[in-house]
Amino acid sequence: MTIARIATFALSGIEAVAMEVQIQVSAGLPSFSVVGMPSKAVFESRERVRAVLGSLGLALPPKRVLVNLAPADLPKEGTQFDLPIALALLAAIGVLPQEDLLGFAALGELALDGAIGPVPGVLPAAMAAGARDLGLICPAAQGPEAAWAGNVEVLAAPDLQSLIAHFAGRQLLSPPQPPALLPAASRGPCLAEVRGQESAKRALEIAAAGAHHLLMVGPPGAGKSMLAARLPGLLPDLTPAEALEVSQVHSVAGTLAGGRIEARPPFRDPHHSASQAALIGGGPRARPGEISMAHRGVLFLDELPEFPRPALEALRQPLESGRVVISRVAAHVTYPAQVQLVAAMNPCRCGYLGAPPRECGRAPRCGEDYRNKLSGPVLDRLDMVIEVQPIPAAELGSTPAGEPSRVVAARVAAARGAQRARWGEDGPRTNAEASLEQLQPGLQPEALRLAEQAIDRLGLSNRAFVRTLRVARSIADLAGSAAVERAHVAEALAYRQRSAAH
Repeated sequence: MTIARIATFALSGIEAVAMEVQIQVSAGLPSFSVVGMPSKAVFESRERVRAVLGSLGLALPPKRVLVNLAPADLPKEGTQFDLPIALALLAAIGVLPQEDLLGFAALGELALDGAIGPVPGVLPAAMAAGARDLGLICPAAQGPEAAWAGNVEVLAAPDLQSLIAHFAGRQLLSPPQPPALLPAASRGPCLAEVRGQESAKRALEIAAAGAHHLLMVGPPGAGKSMLAARLPGLLPDLTPAEALEVSQVHSVAGTLAGGRIEARPPFRDPHHSASQAALIGGGPRARPGEISMAHRGVLFLDELPEFPRPALEALRQPLESGRVVISRVAAHVTYPAQVQLVAAMNPCRCGYLGAPPRECGRAPRCGEDYRNKLSGPVLDRLDMVIEVQPIPAAELGSTPAGEPSRVVAARVAAARGAQRARWGEDGPRTNAEASLEQLQPGLQPEALRLAEQAIDRLGLSNRAFVRTLRVARSIADLAGSAAVERAHVAEALAYRQRSAAH
């Protein structure tokens, strides 16, 4: 009886869970079994492995072959177990030395000719392998992605035959190198292209400075989508730690093309027909949704009331906690979801409520019915609400261009720098994450009184009170003020009053 084993990983959210593939070859009727709660894709790996051995001129021994995926009480999904099963089997039949495999973890999908195909989650697996002092065997296409993990020996092989040659010393595989960061110079469309809309631009700058959630309300063609598309250009680059964190989500989703990590915050704009699973995450394999794909970046929801109401209601908890928990019978999967929500909507279904040339014929009922598609708890989680009115055609051509994105981005970067200096490494990343206790020391007494009186008069929630102070803190940071003054709170309340009106 021969037993061989090799380490591998399964995914739980963006966490790589350590597992082990164990193979026993023993006397008995010829068979090839896989145990350990394999899914259908994992169970079918035995046929792929059998075909690959045939393509290499090898054959399964006429014995009983048992594959155990440990720990056996956790469900196994995906095709990443193909490669570790094949390697452990080759060690069990004496083609590969078992001692060489003990220092590695492996994952990858096998084609019938032995080619090793990409699988999700190579970056988290490489980081987990490094934490366990293991090397990683992975597909050649994902070697650069695994190389971002740092001090991890990575064997990125195009096919199984090259791996056998490497361990035999006939043809050594070169260690992959992490690719250069995607250029951060491209910040998308420029804010100077938006003519007029000075109040909306001001709100956009405040939202960028503190990572505040923003809702824009206005008729079609007013420039709401145009403004939202320019928000990412105002945001500072991700730190290396944040870029790696974002890339882990994209690695799990299988969208980290070429292993290239981007320094710019992600921007996701799903269509309003997106389902709850597409927006929040889920499905048979609990994949990350759009809110997780936008982690550390911007999630833009255009035509907000047109999204399915269950999907919008499902946003409530992630917007508060910064994470998504997808519950299954056997496990709970957690994905990060620290996003800045930016949304746009028309004032009514036809879009022209309050627009004199094309006034809505069902006003005000049309607008009330349309706004009622958004629940109070969802609106309560929005920090700022602004009205965006179209610029008259007669003024559009004569209105001078405004400040370019790089000028506004410099002010936003200075405000973010003030936040980092104030909160420190262990504190909130932005003002949008600060608690009431953290905000209070910088509040002037008259500013706090104004906020308390206004919130009572408007009948808003305690959450709205804290969010108002967060926005006021960002306004003060843009002004270079160490203290939050009455004028800063007054401007923040103007955005909250519009929220109460809607």
